[in-house]
Amino acid sequence: MRKLLWLLVLSGGAATAQHNLTIQEATYGAYQQYAPKSITSPAWRPGTHTLTYLDETYGKLLARTEQGNWAETTLLTKEDLASALKAKFPQETFTLRMFPPDYVWNDTNTLYIKADGSGKSYLVLFDVAAKSIKSAVAIATDASQQTLSPNGGAAAWLKENNIIITKDGKDISVTNDTDKGIVNGSDYVHRQEFGIDRGMWWSPNSDKLLYYRKDETTVANYPLIQWDERVAAAKDIKYPMAGMKSEEVTLVVYDVASGKSTTLKTEGPKEQFLTTVTWSPDGKQVYVGVLNREQNHLKLNKYDATTGNFIKTLFEEKATTYVEPLHGLTFVPGNGNQFLYRSEKDGYEQLYLYTTDGKLVKKLGYKDVVITQLLNFDSNAKNVFYIGTANNGLDRQLYKVELKSGKTTQVTTGSGSHTAIVSADGALVEDSFSNTTTPNDVNIISTKNNKATSLFKAENPYTGQIVLPKMELVTITSADGKTPLNGRIIYPADFDATKKYPVMLYVYGGPHAQLVNNEWLGGAGLFDYYMAQRGYVVFTLDNRGSDARGRDFEHVVHRNLGVNEMADQMKGIDWLKAKAFVDADRIGVYGWSFGGFMASSLMLDQADTFKVGVAGGPVVDWKYYEVMYGERYMDTPQENPEGYAKTNTVDKAAKLKGHLLVIHGAQDPVVVQQHSMQLIQACIKAGKQVDYFLYPTHEHNVRGKDRYHLNQKIADYFDTYLKK
Repeated sequence: MRKLLWLLVLSGGAATAQHNLTIQEATYGAYQQYAPKSITSPAWRPGTHTLTYLDETYGKLLARTEQGNWAETTLLTKEDLASALKAKFPQETFTLRMFPPDYVWNDTNTLYIKADGSGKSYLVLFDVAAKSIKSAVAIATDASQQTLSPNGGAAAWLKENNIIITKDGKDISVTNDTDKGIVNGSDYVHRQEFGIDRGMWWSPNSDKLLYYRKDETTVANYPLIQWDERVAAAKDIKYPMAGMKSEEVTLVVYDVASGKSTTLKTEGPKEQFLTTVTWSPDGKQVYVGVLNREQNHLKLNKYDATTGNFIKTLFEEKATTYVEPLHGLTFVPGNGNQFLYRSEKDGYEQLYLYTTDGKLVKKLGYKDVVITQLLNFDSNAKNVFYIGTANNGLDRQLYKVELKSGKTTQVTTGSGSHTAIVSADGALVEDSFSNTTTPNDVNIISTKNNKATSLFKAENPYTGQIVLPKMELVTITSADGKTPLNGRIIYPADFDATKKYPVMLYVYGGPHAQLVNNEWLGGAGLFDYYMAQRGYVVFTLDNRGSDARGRDFEHVVHRNLGVNEMADQMKGIDWLKAKAFVDADRIGVYGWSFGGFMASSLMLDQADTFKVGVAGGPVVDWKYYEVMYGERYMDTPQENPEGYAKTNTVDKAAKLKGHLLVIHGAQDPVVVQQHSMQLIQACIKAGKQVDYFLYPTHEHNVRGKDRYHLNQKIADYFDTYLKK
């Protein structure tokens, strides 16, 4: 009775009736009230069969153990952390609103966490058994990109464009560059292409710090107008456009004891790319992937960490299109002479086992599986686990491969999307599984006998709340006449096959993105379902050029971005037009970023088909885009003038027949506003009416509460011009 009364109070005294999605629910509901039950921040406690994760309030670190028959217990609380911090630093006031969701197990009994005090931020090693602080390094509260040394005794962090190391309570200035065009230790090197997610690396024994030094003093300044000042002012960023001067990057090793800095002798053109940066396990060498600016020739080089001298090139990788290194090396535990390297050189991104002399020991690839996440080795480093594709890229499965024989075993079997973490000894897997009919099914799987122990099966969070329109996955043959493409169709609410409905094509289409998956909701966002509830057929197709289908599937874009992609999208439109319930005279398209490029391109190149388009943050001319991404796929404007001309939407403005809404963030540092302004000016010159909307304070994406406004604007635009 008490529980029922409490529920009535929460709901205002009445049961909530089923309803269509609101614009707020369509925007963030999939991550909030309609998120299926899941495990938050799961991790295996090293050396044990204990799974840890956060409770639903983010206030407790919970645990389930094999010995305890997987019953749930509380291991720690945020209050335990707060008490330990206060005992260690009584002068500080800590604001610990939740148990840190980014906690990391350092060893069986030690957690690495971050905590903010009133005057400092603390990088902490926490003793779980004693519930006390083992060590902590205090750094400035405004420190960015902080990284704790492996031994916990020092922290490196950034103060603007310079590196500080805090050790023994003292701050050491590693760099002292006053010119803001010299940037040290930042992860924003090569514009975070090539899988770059950090700019500093501690050596394994904590005595040295390796970091990027980026010189962009000769890169052109690009102004972003700040509209919230009394007199609007320009904030300059460095933006190297395709075919123009790019940044010059080096790698530097700082010796903590001596204070000496040594630059690795990565000889070659100054505008090359330095990738796959990895310390050797003994800290004596550094491995670097040196990629030419043309991005078609990679050398994996080894350097002496003390002298910076080049030691040798282990191997080279070349391509007639492009080589795209995305991951550092992974050394085999207990064997400092062997490492795993990830490459798509043989058609699919897979694993290769090499020696540190550059000898290929074994190819570890399996069929056409594309590895999407490398996990961990088992206790004897006999096997390594990874997540890879299946079912023509729709599924994600867990695999293990034996290093010696190369034998690969698929650990999970259910068709759908598996996310998994593997215990340190490789014996147990925490597997979270979903597909189009399963919100989330969480199990512990034994890799020895495949026995699964269920932790829970999430209920459909929409039951009794929202009636989602019908969705199904479909297969369509691409424009080459042979390649199967994955598509998704969401039918209008209360679908009646005898009626005719308008269509919203939601498109991205570019590299490194996949919109259609065999997972809960089919990979669609709730805004797609919202539009279907408003009476649209909502369709999405992963054309050639998109992710998770291998090298050849993607590389058709080379030097001709948008050409094959649009040809495939039109095959999807042809498939739709063959349906009796599709109104061929009411077809619209919406996309953002590369999808904005695709949306505007389709509106112009296929003007008789598309009556309405919304292009958000669109690339309109690839010569205005940045070097690293743009030149990989298009080469330079000087090298490929035909390709740039063919994909330039500015020169096609006169083709516009339908209603086009262009949206841009005024602070966009990715696809700068110059793109959309060029298109608008071209439409004016051609006498074509076009709609334009600017978000003055937003960058490449419209975030926060303003996204409600964005989604409502898109929906209203389609309703205005596509509904009868």
